[in-house]
Amino acid sequence: MRTKLRIWWPNQLASSEPATPLNKNNLLFGWFASCSSVSVDVVVAFACNEASFSHSNSTLQEILRGVNGKMPLFLQEKAAFSLLGQCVLYGRGNGKMLGDGMEGGDWTNSFTDGFDSVMNSRVLSDGKDGGSGCGCNELDGSHEQCRKECVENGLWIRLVYDFCEGYSKDIHRVPKLHHLHWNGQIVFHCNVHVVVYEIPVYGVHHFSLNLWKSSKPVKDPVKKPKWVNELEKNQPLLDLDTVILAINSAAAAKLALETRVGFKRSVSGFFIIISGSIAFMWQVLAIFVATISTLFYIVLQLFHNFSSFRSKTRIYTTSARLFCTTWTQIQIRCCQILYWPIVLQDNGLRSQSCMEYKENAALHRNSMWSSLAVDLLLGNLMGLALLVHAESVCQWILIFANVITNDLLRSGSVWLMGVPAGFKLNTELAGVLGMISLNAIQIWSTLWIFIGFLFIYFIKGLAVLGILFGATIPAALIIDMVSIATLHVSTLHWAISLLYSWQIQALAALWRLFRGRKWNPLRQRLDSYDYTVKQHIVGSLLFTPLLLLLPTTSVFYMFFTILSTTIALTCILIEVTISMIHSTPYIKIFLWLVRRRRFPSGIWFEIASCQNDSLKFACHDKVCSSSKKSYRNNDRGKNRSSIMVSFLHSNFLSIGQVVLPHYRKVFSGVSDFAITSAHGALTGKRAVSTLGTCLPSTMPWLSIPAREYWCLCRSSVLACMEERDCNEFQ
Repeated sequence: MRTKLRIWWPNQLASSEPATPLNKNNLLFGWFASCSSVSVDVVVAFACNEASFSHSNSTLQEILRGVNGKMPLFLQEKAAFSLLGQCVLYGRGNGKMLGDGMEGGDWTNSFTDGFDSVMNSRVLSDGKDGGSGCGCNELDGSHEQCRKECVENGLWIRLVYDFCEGYSKDIHRVPKLHHLHWNGQIVFHCNVHVVVYEIPVYGVHHFSLNLWKSSKPVKDPVKKPKWVNELEKNQPLLDLDTVILAINSAAAAKLALETRVGFKRSVSGFFIIISGSIAFMWQVLAIFVATISTLFYIVLQLFHNFSSFRSKTRIYTTSARLFCTTWTQIQIRCCQILYWPIVLQDNGLRSQSCMEYKENAALHRNSMWSSLAVDLLLGNLMGLALLVHAESVCQWILIFANVITNDLLRSGSVWLMGVPAGFKLNTELAGVLGMISLNAIQIWSTLWIFIGFLFIYFIKGLAVLGILFGATIPAALIIDMVSIATLHVSTLHWAISLLYSWQIQALAALWRLFRGRKWNPLRQRLDSYDYTVKQHIVGSLLFTPLLLLLPTTSVFYMFFTILSTTIALTCILIEVTISMIHSTPYIKIFLWLVRRRRFPSGIWFEIASCQNDSLKFACHDKVCSSSKKSYRNNDRGKNRSSIMVSFLHSNFLSIGQVVLPHYRKVFSGVSDFAITSAHGALTGKRAVSTLGTCLPSTMPWLSIPAREYWCLCRSSVLACMEERDCNEFQ
């Protein structure tokens, strides 16, 4: 079986004006990846000449080991960063081969197959370069030792390429295989697939194999077909995970090698002045942010100490139960304020070596402060609007509460005491339940009259909370206040639902008595049972009045269930809004609008060319004998290598695919809530009043000295500047 070779070639080396000039004996650096004996992937990260290592005090082996140590662990396990081989630039237009030591001379004849190119290189190498018989040039110093080790290990490639047209307007240099040292053999002919890719850059783009899934994965059947098991046993020919990880690490590998070699970039004086000014301004900003954060930290520590001292009192316990939603949001906001310098710092050093990992880590770090910023923005808008229209809002809410109390609660209770919707109810039971409801409504209304003058201050306090702490804490406080303001409705609903539930359970038990069945709680089933005559008589006497009183109880239960459900849905709507404020990926939405390429989802290949090997090497008349020419003419077309050139592209996520996974957690409990509420409404059990949406997890309380916290905040802000400078060099 013919060897399959895939060369992943960066577009900087394939462009007409590459960033790295190609001179004599250009060295290729990257990764050899293989999961099969007949398939090999060569991921080229970059190319440079031997002169680049002249100022380095370390050997090439030490430099490669150091660079490989900074790569992701998964990539280190699959493939090691190494010296891949050499590339030779062949100039077809002027008849010169660059990189093989040939200067001058006219080259008239061309070789059209891979075998002729190998023969030509062997002659050239033996004649002038003193290279090996396969055509590889000898390197200088430690580079030659490294080359020999690579050849002995069976990991060395020699590429030749020239200017070509027809691929793309920016792609004019596509490499072709000269020969490959692989598994102790020299491979001259194989199926070559050159994949031109754009080197991933942080903040611009990267590649990813993660596909967006709109639904849950389908479970495998219990028994797989035989052909599926046989197919899974076959060894794959392509390890795309390793290849894409290596491509995403190409820029970091180049930067790490330049750092170890001591490569220095030429910087103008004006750029130095601008950089110094920016660094000074960043230092001032870091001190300012650290000071403000430390003031908040001191206030939060005082509040925490006071609440810890009062946590054992009955007043604190009662208030914590009444305002549980608000207390949860306060804990979340305090953790966000305390932990922002820790979250902002990137402690994962290996995440910097892969652009995909680096992008994901940056999105995770920035998600918290972006959510906090949007929350504060919404809180300021809501708070300022409430402060301006506080009196109007207060009057509107009082009028609305008065309408609900008089036109709905009182009128509804009186209506139920008569003949509601034409139903004939038990007058005595309806009168008792109606009077209890009216008395409870009147008592609660009287209490709110005495504290109604404080409502304007509550509105203003709500506005101040929104301005200082964001919109989620006032929204949570509104949920708790709605629950407290409608406590009389909840109490009446609980009492009537208790009566309705007992009545339903009694009727069900009596119905089982008539059928001669009894519930077995141990086995959770109905068993046959022989009841006595007295039990049947007592059951008949109880069943009749309970059944006749059921419509009256059901009407009152339905009325207060509708009211209680409406209140619960209002609170749940606010709760969902709070969860959406926390869960919305604002930074992802902004980056998607600015640069969609930062959200890849899968890859695809654009095939540019597919043909047999067409390497055309010039042959000097003095070098090529007639026997070689005749051999070339007779065997033209035999053992010819095929070459395919394609471009690597990415698919991108839509805005819905970016946002939907975050919202899926918010609405994950909707179905369970609907089923539980429906079952509770039918059986008379108390329904759940909260949806249980996903909220950010609270972390342990952070308690360190204020000076240490100030230094932590300052170092976190300065770390952002260092990361920005590092990204500029990439």
